[in-house]
This record gives sequence, C-alpha cells and structure tokens, in this order.
Amino acid sequence: MSVGVRTLTRPLEGVGAPKDRHPERAGDLGLPAGTEIFSADNHISLADDIFYERLPAGLKDQAPRVMNVNDGWVLGMGGKSILHEDFIRVLQQYDPVPGSHTGDVEARLAALDSEGVDRELAFPNAILALFGWPDRELREACFRVYNEYIADFQERSGNRIYGVGLINWWDAEGARRTLAELKALGLKTFLLPLSPGKDENKVPIDYASSAMDGVWAAIEESGIPVAHHIGESPPQTPNEFNPVANGMLQSVAPFRDTFGKYTLGGILDRHPGLQIGYFEGGINWVPSTIQDAQHIASSFAHINNLPIKRDPQEYWNDNMMASFVVDPLGLDLVDRIGVDRVMWSTDFPHNESTYGYTDESLAGVVDSVGVDNAVPIVSTNIKRFLGVD
Repeated sequence: MSVGVRTLTRPLEGVGAPKDRHPERAGDLGLPAGTEIFSADNHISLADDIFYERLPAGLKDQAPRVMNVNDGWVLGMGGKSILHEDFIRVLQQYDPVPGSHTGDVEARLAALDSEGVDRELAFPNAILALFGWPDRELREACFRVYNEYIADFQERSGNRIYGVGLINWWDAEGARRTLAELKALGLKTFLLPLSPGKDENKVPIDYASSAMDGVWAAIEESGIPVAHHIGESPPQTPNEFNPVANGMLQSVAPFRDTFGKYTLGGILDRHPGLQIGYFEGGINWVPSTIQDAQHIASSFAHINNLPIKRDPQEYWNDNMMASFVVDPLGLDLVDRIGVDRVMWSTDFPHNESTYGYTDESLAGVVDSVGVDNAVPIVSTNIKRFLGVD
C-alpha cells in the first residue's frame, strides 16, 4: 500500500488502541526544510485535582473532583465519576499513552517529538462535562481555575503546547470578564459549546438571538478567535451496538447548526470581526453546507424575518476555518474550500488520531495538494488563526 493510499484512507484493518501503538518516523515528508509542523487539534486530559485544590473555600465542597478510573482521567462527585461509561471506556484507550495528560509536561513534549510535531493546539477532554454544570457561578469559577492551570502548562512547554481556554458565554458581562482574563493569561482561543444550553429561565439559548448580541460584541472586541469542536452531542436515538462509533459518525452534524446561526442568523452581519474555527469534523462538510445555505438563502428570502447581507460563501471565506485529521474527500475539494481555510491535525492521542502514522499523514497531504499548498495547511494557517508567529 502506498503512502498516499494508506494515509488518505486509513488502514482498513484498523490501527488499534492508541495505548498499543508505536510511532515510527517515515523519513523525508517532501516539505521544505524548516517547515514547523503545527497540529491544529490535539487533546490533553486533566490529571490534577485542580478544582478542589484551587477554588475559593466557599466553593470547595461543591467542586468537581479529578479522578483516575482504571487509567482514564474523569470528573467525579462523591467519589464517583459523572461521565457516561462509554466515554470512560474511550478515555481508557488513550489516557495511558505517555504524554496524554497534564501530569508530565516533558512526556507530552516527547510525544510530540516522536511524531515530528513542533507545536499543537490542545483541547480538553473530560472537563467538557462542566459545560452543563447547573451552578453558573461554580461553572465560571471552574473555567477560571482551568484557564490559569492550562496557561501555566502552556508556558512550561515553552509555548509548544497552546491550551484552549473556557469562557462565560451565557451573559455579556461574564463574557467580557472571562475573555479579558483569558487574554491576560496568554491563551489564544477558547472552546465555545455547539449547544449553549438554557438561560436562567430554562429557555434554550439561541446564539443568533438579539439577547446574545452583547456576548458576541465582547468576543469581537477581544479579538480572540472562537473554537468549536465535535463531540458534545450524543446520538438522538439509542444504539445497542457500537454506540461510540455511531456517536462519532453524527458528531459533525451540529456544525451545520452553528454555521446557520453565523450566516443565516445574522451573527456575522452584526459582528463581522469574529473569527471562527471548526475542529475535528473534517473539511468535506464545508462545500455542501455552503451550497445548501446559498440555495436556502435565496429560496426563503421572501419570507425571512431578517435580511442576509452576503452570500454564505463570503462568510466562510472571510470568517471561518476548519481542521481535519484524515479527509481525502476534503482535500480533493480544497480548491473550493480554500487552501487558506484548512488546518491539518493529528488529534493526538484520540482513537481516531494519526498517532502511529503521523509522518505518513503529512506525506499524504503533500501528495494530495502539493508542497506549496501543504505548508499553510500543516503549519501557517493555524498560526494565523491563533495570531502567533
């Protein structure tokens, strides 16, 4: 099997659990000497009990605890994990990998070196459970603790590991406060949930509603790009067999919902300075989503209650980017998506990551799009998104 075929289709026989893989370097990747490889979407598990240790005394008894359950780092209360057992089983496949968690920064850097990756953007794992925490004061306090912790980890890595922060998205004042804190810490982006939950009156939050304009204004004024990531939304129907695989298959679906909010919902008309990144959902969804949005925008213009100022393609071109792990179809369509809109990643250390064949993945990108296009895809586009050199 050639490098290109293996890289772009993923080995059909499977690659095994990340904890059982062994990275191997493949030699010359075809990239220019000095190209800095930057993975736009990796993950890191929290391995220190920071919320209990660092929250104010008045909140300690309510603090979620960081626990290890059979080699998986989880959040718990009362000595028990609050995560679904399927998620714990997934964590147990990769949390034993050296460098997979925050407990050892040197092991993390060694893991990057083993794959030939110079820098990474590291998203959290289990702490996404905090998105739905009912006590908003505690939720924001936990976000603050995590931001301070991951910013310190970033600094100790020599800015090779860029942490993804968390902000208050449910009220404008809180958004402005947490964005200012995040920026002062040196974090370059934050994870905004695809599903914003409910307001204080238990009414589902509409990101595109006028009630959210203050939040978007705060984000726009901060100049910090928004990061959306797959994996929040469980399957809508039960799955007796392969529930994790079925969940992953539909994980990219909420990207269409937020894309619609930004474009058809008018967010980007009101806040054109926003920059949005979509992570781990691949890039092949982009052309079909834009095409459908264009058709729908023209077909329903006569009954819409809000005029749309621009073609959906223009919003994508000016305000959005997306990352991929293995996406041969997306790379075939890269001229329609835009080379400057695409970011490569390893997704280390997830099951669907290229951990164990990352060099082949990089070589496959070069084979698919050519050297000149590969350099921005595997290096400079994510730097531009984050605003780093």
